[in-house]
Amino acid sequence: MTSIPDCDVLVVGAGNAAFAAALAAREHGAKVIMLECSPEAEAGGNSRFTAGAIRVVYDGVEDLKSFMPDLSEEELANTDFGSYTEDQFFDDMGRVTDYRTDPDLCELLVRNSRSTLLWMRAKGIRFTPIYGRQAFKVNGKFKFWGGLTVEAWGGGPGLIEAWTTAANSAGIEIRYDTRALELLHEDGTVLGARVRNGGKTTTIIARSTVLASGGFEANGEWRSRYLGPGWDLAKVRGSRYNVGDGIRMALDIGASAAGNWSGCHAVGWDRNAPEFGDLAVGDAFQKHSYPFGIMINARGERFVDEGADFRNYTYAKYGRVILEQPGNFAYQVFDAKVLRLLRDEYRIKQVTKAVSDTLEGLLQQLDGVDAGRALTHIRAYNAAVQTGTPFNPNVKDGRGTNGLTVLKSNWANTIDTPPFHAYGVTCGVTFTFGGLRIDTGARVLNTDYRPIPGLYAAGELVGGLFYFNYPGGTGLMSGSVFGKIAGEHAARESQET
Repeated sequence: MTSIPDCDVLVVGAGNAAFAAALAAREHGAKVIMLECSPEAEAGGNSRFTAGAIRVVYDGVEDLKSFMPDLSEEELANTDFGSYTEDQFFDDMGRVTDYRTDPDLCELLVRNSRSTLLWMRAKGIRFTPIYGRQAFKVNGKFKFWGGLTVEAWGGGPGLIEAWTTAANSAGIEIRYDTRALELLHEDGTVLGARVRNGGKTTTIIARSTVLASGGFEANGEWRSRYLGPGWDLAKVRGSRYNVGDGIRMALDIGASAAGNWSGCHAVGWDRNAPEFGDLAVGDAFQKHSYPFGIMINARGERFVDEGADFRNYTYAKYGRVILEQPGNFAYQVFDAKVLRLLRDEYRIKQVTKAVSDTLEGLLQQLDGVDAGRALTHIRAYNAAVQTGTPFNPNVKDGRGTNGLTVLKSNWANTIDTPPFHAYGVTCGVTFTFGGLRIDTGARVLNTDYRPIPGLYAAGELVGGLFYFNYPGGTGLMSGSVFGKIAGEHAARESQET
């Protein structure tokens, strides 16, 4: 194939990882075209649906000020930001993935997190402390917990808006409503892609191609095939366009699959949320304050340790547990003592909620729940709470339960003070963990574990980083780190051909 290239680097996708790749390639002198299969009004992939939280190494407040120079003197005086070291990040990645995370990719993620965030800041991406979700006020001072302190200004929508502005300023062409159908290749080298726009099929010739088009979470057939029976019934938290096209195209030309193909990031999501994400609501269908209450299923029973760890380290796996319950749903139950701690997502208009001044009245409102058994189980739970241990939402306080079949390890509070609230949840799948095998240069490897010339990958469609679970905020950081690496290496390769 001897056609003149349309660009140096073709980026498939237009989310966080794709923009990082595009800007990095452009910074190294490459002409870049980005493909976004959605219309512009829905562009941004899953990144646009996120809250914008991003996990990053920082040694103290001076590091944070380099990311967030807008921090006010009042914020600095009234906040204990603590630190989050490389060792802590490594420990979290190992612990939550049962130490299956690819060590080389994990090391790149952790060691490049701080420098990548500074690079993003230089590109015009603004950050702010994630007060509303990751800090509680104790003795007049906010304290952050769980290793997650930073979010993109304006959340996911703000992040995509800032990336788009940066790309436009850099002269990067973004083609919306343009779906990549297959990779063009010759003698094992990728030479671009065949694409569809407006019902017409054309080709884009490129010296290097970066796949950053998301996982297969919006593909119900693939979810059922790889995650297992019942996963076709899960709600999709984000983009309806993430159906695994990038993964499929690469596998079709001999790429190697990697990672936890039966695993995914799945959370507690409003029971009556729509099939796919709603940009008007964004991330607010999630319900993540469960550590301060209890969850009961249709049988009226608790089924999981709500206080096993900070929310950051359990929320991405508890969606699977909820999906496994009868009817694929549960209710989160709280009393008046903890209502002040519930995140803003519990106060949206589109919420499945029951309120009562009595437990009996509350449980009678819970559609599909055995109210009598639920009352018995809640009373048994209340009797088991170790009320002599002080409650502290900022640390794993050890305030647990005794003698229950399903124990609660931390933040156990009796459910005895009206008004009582309950929120219906089901499983919301965020992104899938299985994907393409890459090396430390973000080059896609073939089934002989050799790099496929001209092909790179970043973001959700990379396999090997996450298994079973996920530390909150790591997805955006991973997309940024490996997007930047992919873009840099793709630009260099394009200059060598």
